[in-house]
Amino acid sequence: MLSTLVRVLHIQPMNHFIKNAALSIGFDACGIAKAELLEEDAAYLRQWLNNGKQGEMHYLERNFEKRTDPRLLVPGCKSVVVVLMNYYPTEHQIADAPQISKYAYSSIDYHTVIKEKLHLLEQLIIEAYGSDIVAPEYQHIFVDSAPVLERRWAERAGLGWIGKHTQLISPGLGSYFFIGILMINAETEYDAPMAELCGKCTRCIDACPTKALAAREMDARRCISYLTIENKKDISKEFIPILSNRMYGCDICADVCPWNKKWATPHNKKEFAVVPGMLQWDTETWEKMTKEQFNAAFKFSAVQRAGYKKFMQNINLLRNQQ
Repeated sequence: MLSTLVRVLHIQPMNHFIKNAALSIGFDACGIAKAELLEEDAAYLRQWLNNGKQGEMHYLERNFEKRTDPRLLVPGCKSVVVVLMNYYPTEHQIADAPQISKYAYSSIDYHTVIKEKLHLLEQLIIEAYGSDIVAPEYQHIFVDSAPVLERRWAERAGLGWIGKHTQLISPGLGSYFFIGILMINAETEYDAPMAELCGKCTRCIDACPTKALAAREMDARRCISYLTIENKKDISKEFIPILSNRMYGCDICADVCPWNKKWATPHNKKEFAVVPGMLQWDTETWEKMTKEQFNAAFKFSAVQRAGYKKFMQNINLLRNQQ
């Protein structure tokens, strides 16, 4: 099957081959950027970290040079291939039930899905251009779990612009998608970044209940997603009354974005099938969930990142608001 697909695609220039191969295996968009030092991002990130806005996410402080220069992370890397995969759901939770972020609706962790497809894309590229096009001795496939500035590379690869809510907004998709990265050891034609189209709009900033956003900068310590997932300490009393019924993650800034209202459309990916029955669970069902029920429902889900204890602590905080 791969050989047939490669023969069909390999009559094109490399950059077209890679993009069409990505689309053929289920990604919704693909762009390519030149691997180089992200000098401006390095300066900004250093200041952001020095100001402590990463909160307890100390992993962001490690591998700083590799995070801002992919050539140090993957020796020999010349190009950064970026893919997007839509996860916007067809249906949503009961409105007054405790809410989880839309990216976590799926019963399968998105890391697993995207990585499998990136490995398939890698196979197609190797079959077309030879094994030297990747560095097998180094990790070169990344999905939100390594020192890589995914959104910046997606922007550089011409896939959209980083909005005032700090998320990538992609024409035709909005911002409800996962980003995957494949680093290759070959030069090709590169995509040009596009202009940002947020204009004077500040709806995401205005809508954030904890005031975590300020013109393309996020203070993670105030972000509901951070507070309900990454934060291992007790949530500050300052934030408890304004968690806005969010128990795992938050989509408020994305939900109010005019571009999402225009472009976000339901995905058709069977891999992102929702945890069975979850959308119909009411508040009582969530509150009475046992650890066994939690593990059965979210065994392979991204929700496991928080764990049952943190999950139930968040639900109890919401209950105490009522």
